Amino acid sequence: MRRLPWLCLFVSLLAMQPARAQVVVRQDENLNGDRPEAWAMKRVAAASLMTSFGELPELAAGQWSLALEGGSIPRLSTSDRQVGFYGEKIEDLNKSPVFGRLHLRVGLPAGWIAEFGYTPPLAINGAKPRNFVAAAIGHRLLQRSGFSLSARAFGQHGDVEGDITCPESLAGVTDFDLNPYGCQAPSDDRNSVNDYGVDMVAGWNSGPWHWHGDAGFVRTELQVQVDALTFDVRDRSRLVANGTLRYFALGVRRTAGEHWSVGGEVLHVPLDVRREPGGETHNEPLTSLRLELRYDY
Repeated sequence: MRRLPWLCLFVSLLAMQPARAQVVVRQDENLNGDRPEAWAMKRVAAASLMTSFGELPELAAGQWSLALEGGSIPRLSTSDRQVGFYGEKIEDLNKSPVFGRLHLRVGLPAGWIAEFGYTPPLAINGAKPRNFVAAAIGHRLLQRSGFSLSARAFGQHGDVEGDITCPESLAGVTDFDLNPYGCQAPSDDRNSVNDYGVDMVAGWNSGPWHWHGDAGFVRTELQVQVDALTFDVRDRSRLVANGTLRYFALGVRRTAGEHWSVGGEVLHVPLDVRREPGGETHNEPLTSLRLELRYDY
């Protein structure tokens, strides 16, 4: 009991000491479209594009279909992940190997089709999508025998949060060779994806097989909000990269019974990147294999 007054005095003296303020730095940048950081941001947008995944279905007003979609995200080498600070810093870009969504299609009057996409907030390897939603509206322009031509307009918004600039595996590591940027805690970075665009979809039907080709043009408005603690300094920099994307997809779908069908497609998105200041620009595209399981009501 005699120690209690001394303990209270000690706590009071600590409370009287001036608190050390944490240094916060913020270096905001609007990036050129071929910067390595912008390439990495566009790659996220490309992997999450909501393609038509086939010809627009013929749905009467009020009819609907629901699909589960998943697309591969190819793994990057260490040199490919060297994108931070104009290609000097390795970032943890190999998070989830797939991107998935629920895809709802609803028939509207006069042959219009509305589409809605949603990605659940499931965490994979420290990365989690937040409020990732997409929408589209389309109409068949031409229908002749087994051939159809459709047009769509679409948009998407969402965030992906995770420890990208300072991965958990490096937090607190004192070896300078392993942790040269002094990551003290897992970062809480936010990659915001906003895009909108148009596409044209050609379809060919041959019995239970439905072939399609899809070509689109997308306007992207991308942003990364860094939140990392390095060397007792909190980095709150924001990177913005606006630009455009083109994409192409080829695929096939097969009916399996009265209501079910299974589809697959290959998505190809050209992506330009300049790895070094003043260096040559290279095309390092995203090519993704996608699968869809659909139920037509």
